[in-house]
Amino acid sequence: MRSGLVGIIGRPNVGKSTLLNSIIGEKVAITSSKAQTTRNAIRGIYNEDGMQIVFIDTPGIHKPKNALGRFLTDTAVSTLKQVDVILLIVDEKLSGGPGDTYILNLLKQVKKTPKILVINKIDKIGPDEYLKIYNEYDAEGVFDQIVGTSALNGQNTDVVIDMIKPYIKEGPQYFPEDLYTDNPMKFLVSEIIREKALMYLNDEVPHGIAVEIERYAEKDGITDIDATIYCEKKSHKGIIIGAGGRKLKGIGKAARLEIEPLVGTKVYLQLWVKVKEHWRESDIMVSNFGYKRDDD
Repeated sequence: MRSGLVGIIGRPNVGKSTLLNSIIGEKVAITSSKAQTTRNAIRGIYNEDGMQIVFIDTPGIHKPKNALGRFLTDTAVSTLKQVDVILLIVDEKLSGGPGDTYILNLLKQVKKTPKILVINKIDKIGPDEYLKIYNEYDAEGVFDQIVGTSALNGQNTDVVIDMIKPYIKEGPQYFPEDLYTDNPMKFLVSEIIREKALMYLNDEVPHGIAVEIERYAEKDGITDIDATIYCEKKSHKGIIIGAGGRKLKGIGKAARLEIEPLVGTKVYLQLWVKVKEHWRESDIMVSNFGYKRDDD
């Protein structure tokens, strides 16, 4: 048996979660156009004959502004110390901003772990721009291999797997073969609700929301789920609910339609909205909402 851990890192919104979902062939991590969508290290499990690769999707690395931001960045950075292979996902030149330079300097401190650069969104950047990005990163001498992908379209995700395979050594089978993630169902459900909220909400609201499952019960072919969407301001509560409750109903309907095939039953979903002012500033509240690093 061959097995190994692969860490997926990069700035916010470069397509880390989309790449993970494409590789696994299942929706393991939620995605959206909003930054900081991924908040925990999400594990996706890739199984092939005699081999198991556990991918760890991390929050986007950025300069933290609050307790939640510190948690997100610490989670991503700590992953570098735990894995057998590192995938850095980028979508622009190294000179495009300080974020990738910061990550690259972190990688230079990790001496022995193989590193693969994935230049994502090649369907949008064009061949000339791709070559510029490729040459700029290649000149740094950090990466063992470099590949271009379009995670959204599934282009070259098989090549990413082929590049990883030589670094996967003999080891234990971490999870059963039929498992594609180790996240519990309640976590997956809460993430789906949060994803649908991100889809419906204005830019100023998403970073300040969290979802907590208050009740999860299966009986007679129906799954009853009570969930609370927390926000930081009273004005945000009104935005989430919407006129006549229409926005909250839309979030609930979209979430329910995705949760039902996941749990395999009809779902009765009730959503509430509550205010927890400045929860992102509090280490205790961040922890209470389930945001904990693997090494905590």
